Amino acid sequence: MSHPTPRRWFAWCRRHTRIGRGVSFGTTVLAAVLVLGALLLPDRPDHLDPAAFVRLPAEGIVLAALLLVLPYRARRAVAVAAGVLIGLLILLKCLDIGFYSVLFRPFDLVLDWGLLGNAADYLRETSGRAGELAAIAGAVLLGVAVLVLTTGATVRLAALLVRHRTRSVHGILLLGTAWGTCVVLGLHSAGRPVAATLDADLLGDHARQVRTSLADARLFGQQAAVDAFARTPPGRLLTALRGKDVLFTFVESYGRSAIEDPAMAPRIDAVLKESTAAVRAAGFEARSGWLRSPVTGGGSWLAHSTFLSGLWISNQQRFRSLTSSDRTTLTGAFRRTGAWRTVGVVPGVLAAWPEGRFFGLDHIYDGRHLGYHGPDFGWSQVPDQFTLDAFRDKEFARRGRGPLMAEIILTSSHYPWAPVPRLVDWAKLGDGSVFQPIRRAGRSQEEVWSSPESVRAEYRSSIEYSLHSLVGFLQRYGDRNTVLVFLGDHQPVPTVTGNSPRKDVPVSIVAHDPEVLDRISGWGWTRGLKPAADAPVWPMDSFRDRFLKAYGPRPGR
Repeated sequence: MSHPTPRRWFAWCRRHTRIGRGVSFGTTVLAAVLVLGALLLPDRPDHLDPAAFVRLPAEGIVLAALLLVLPYRARRAVAVAAGVLIGLLILLKCLDIGFYSVLFRPFDLVLDWGLLGNAADYLRETSGRAGELAAIAGAVLLGVAVLVLTTGATVRLAALLVRHRTRSVHGILLLGTAWGTCVVLGLHSAGRPVAATLDADLLGDHARQVRTSLADARLFGQQAAVDAFARTPPGRLLTALRGKDVLFTFVESYGRSAIEDPAMAPRIDAVLKESTAAVRAAGFEARSGWLRSPVTGGGSWLAHSTFLSGLWISNQQRFRSLTSSDRTTLTGAFRRTGAWRTVGVVPGVLAAWPEGRFFGLDHIYDGRHLGYHGPDFGWSQVPDQFTLDAFRDKEFARRGRGPLMAEIILTSSHYPWAPVPRLVDWAKLGDGSVFQPIRRAGRSQEEVWSSPESVRAEYRSSIEYSLHSLVGFLQRYGDRNTVLVFLGDHQPVPTVTGNSPRKDVPVSIVAHDPEVLDRISGWGWTRGLKPAADAPVWPMDSFRDRFLKAYGPRPGR
């Protein structure tokens, strides 16, 4: 059976004029809806509502007028170019929507391409290689389809405008007058101006962002050239902590919202009060404050490197520049003294991590070398309780060892919080198989993400689990020489924070020796594990210098 050719198709349409007209009319309507929808599509998920599409786009009116006055060849070229541009705008808006949904900021056209690779890695770790490849192929096909459809739609509408020139002129004049009237009267729909310039504003914002991002490397180079501790002799570093075991522990996505959001605060408040009492009963005291993270929703490694380097690491370009430099990091300062063995415990890393050398770590335990043979919990490969116990077994409990400095990354509170592990008897952790029934009984990602309320509830449970694991470890294994510094790396995704712009995370220092906390008595931090609402909020990059000064030699010595 032969396939119909385009010529046969048009001949058939001429014989069946009603059907042909219906198809033509339907195609034109779809083309108009596609172009109008593309021009009015918001670039933020919280603006995706019907009211966003009840507006007049200035760009559409100007484009229609331009297509109407151009000669045939120029008109067709402009229609094709405009269609491609509109398609690219759709793709850019989709990227912005994705970045706002996770990182609460737009896509950076200069600096964010590497993060798409991180997204692919996340898909591979959670959905397997097949899921990753299917998602990439789907994204590529969708991108091509968008460009083809918007180009075809714009060319079709251009031809329609010329075919009905008189009506088109009247319509354009009417729409232009209506747009100007809306501007003069300041008419709004659902809080947004009816006379829209969304795409012009979007392109302007991204153009300014591109200029800023291109200049960022030079600015960062100037900032990185200043290092107050680059020439400090090793013997004058961290003198007040000699003989102590110092554990820097990051709790994934532990942000201010966990402590202050009404949906989560009562439970987290109870955990922090209970934990403060528990560590006090074990002979420890704590002080807590706030740090402002450079990121929100994701990009944990940027927050870690900001905290440790004393530089504001807010993008991948800065991270690469940092890790190829000789900057003194907080962890590297411990190693420079020669008085500590420095280790990293990074269960979320499943491949080579050359950056560990830059951070001054003598040995690194990644997710492959913790001895865990239990199930994963969403993205998190190793439950926090097992991570801490593995650190104890491999380093902390070794006989005859010297002082330790450890950087420990806890990942159980990582997105998507499905399922969330539960505490088990520390003596029965074994190889992690004990978590199998907990994993099977946990909620799936589809169940958790069925509503924002469910997401917040599971996020809260994951923070409770991480805090209980950390405090349980300190109670069980900490001693008079243990100093614990733990903090969140960033706020969780906007679904949890309710699009809060705050990037604050709690930070606490817990110690058995009173002299350790006396050293920071002037910081204004709150007693206990819960920072007060009015406790100081410092940029995260200020912590390195404050810490090294506080625990260095007293002035005049």
